[in-house]
Amino acid sequence: MDSAGTSQPAAEADAKDTTLIYRQSRWTRLTHWLWAISLFFMLLSGLQIFNARPQLYIGKQSGFEFNNTILQIGAQDTDNGPRGYTEIFGHRFDTTGVLGWSGPPGQETPRAFPAWATIPSYYDLGTARVVHFFFAWVLSATLLVWLVAGLINGHIRRDLAPRLSDLRKLPRDIVDHAKLKFHHTRDYNTLQKMAYGGVLFVLLPLMIVTGLAMSPSMDSVLPWLNEVLGGRQTARTIHFTVMVLLVLFFIIHILMILAAGPINELRSIITGWYRTDPPANEPTERSA
Repeated sequence: MDSAGTSQPAAEADAKDTTLIYRQSRWTRLTHWLWAISLFFMLLSGLQIFNARPQLYIGKQSGFEFNNTILQIGAQDTDNGPRGYTEIFGHRFDTTGVLGWSGPPGQETPRAFPAWATIPSYYDLGTARVVHFFFAWVLSATLLVWLVAGLINGHIRRDLAPRLSDLRKLPRDIVDHAKLKFHHTRDYNTLQKMAYGGVLFVLLPLMIVTGLAMSPSMDSVLPWLNEVLGGRQTARTIHFTVMVLLVLFFIIHILMILAAGPINELRSIITGWYRTDPPANEPTERSA
């Protein structure tokens, strides 16, 4: 998520190369990598925590007497031996080798997510919780500081908030992205603003709120939070759904980086410097 500031230090501007601009501030680059690292460890430790109870429900309660399961990952004995399955809204799929039943040949074990996808790789719920909560606090603190700073310095209003002109360009941006036609300018295009805004102002806050709602210790501090979210089990389901959406965002984000020019994109988020299109090739109207 390269949510970016677009300040350019005058002392560092290269007068001989007008296409090379300072696009990402140090603070933007720092928060980007802190979020990326935090989400990586939260994802893998979260899957380990999910393995302790690999079902998702809607409602305030769960158990054998309730029929509110929407997702279940497990293993069952069949005539062909143990098989893994994933059940979504009552529809069961064989996912042997990946979900439900996985491991090296001859050493398979029943577990929702495989060992290579969890931290730690072996079953250790206590360690997974420590890792998950530590990086959850890192993510939350960084996001809060970024939000306050972005409001004060105008970065959110200037660089991320879609304007009416952006919405007019949305159909063209969709077509350009479908054709893998990218305009390398200082400013974000409409789809970038909408995607980054959705992650930073919807998905990440929702993940934090649902995470708090699942914590029994928060019941005394925020007793109304579970009620608003429809119960602890519903909060857990929303939390898992947000995780899936963030993974999808990451996949699309990486694909767009590869399509737009990985060297230029990575240089921007590592050093801050970004190469734009030559003036003659830039659109006559800036995507601001």
